[in-house]
Amino acid sequence: MHLVQAAPGGFPPLQRVEVERLACCEPAGIGLHMTHWSTRSLAQAARLHGIAPTLSHPTVALILRDADLQPHRSRYWKTPVADDTFRTLSAPILWCYERAAALAQQGEVVMCVDEKPNIQALERRRPTRPMRPSLIERQEFEYVRHGTVNLLVKLVVHTGMMRGWCLEHNDSASLRAVLPQMLGEHREARRIHLIWDNGSSHIAQETRDFLRHHHSRVRVLFTPAHASWLDQAECPRPLHSCSCLLA
Repeated sequence: MHLVQAAPGGFPPLQRVEVERLACCEPAGIGLHMTHWSTRSLAQAARLHGIAPTLSHPTVALILRDADLQPHRSRYWKTPVADDTFRTLSAPILWCYERAAALAQQGEVVMCVDEKPNIQALERRRPTRPMRPSLIERQEFEYVRHGTVNLLVKLVVHTGMMRGWCLEHNDSASLRAVLPQMLGEHREARRIHLIWDNGSSHIAQETRDFLRHHHSRVRVLFTPAHASWLDQAECPRPLHSCSCLLA
């Protein structure tokens, strides 16, 4: 905890610590109907509880900054559970990744598939103005909507090559429409290890039946629940928005 000596007319360390302690308490714990503090509500509570009768919200902001506290923020957290189900599903996927090159030499392909659904197809109303000295690139704020598209991405692990398809819908029917082309690019492979997550189009019975009846050489490996990051096709997904998709 970082304590600063009070300047003339400022707040001594003890009052600062009391404000920090209050910021670390839930507002509901002192009878307030809020989930998170703001600097204004924290200053008001500190005044009401006699911590600092003249405390203002800008001063609260400075105290919180010095203590590196952000009571107004939160983020989701999923407690990891490495249970038997996780190990059972992840082990064969990691085995394929480790041996992808060796499997390729034996005529087996390790393939990852992932979707980026509901991408907004936006067109700017005016052309983008390029960068020039002293000015960064400028995009027109106004845009025209052209609906949404669903991007399906395939990654061949041993080569790193990727290919994408735009699907009209993120469902089993649209997926089954491109699966023959996706798998047909590897006609020479005697076996395909297909890795993907538990998306609704993947686990649909129609998709399972299609793969079983038409592509018996395909071995489907599902990632564990809440572990889609084991699908390597998902790893470059941020680049699709930052570098590949033009808005």
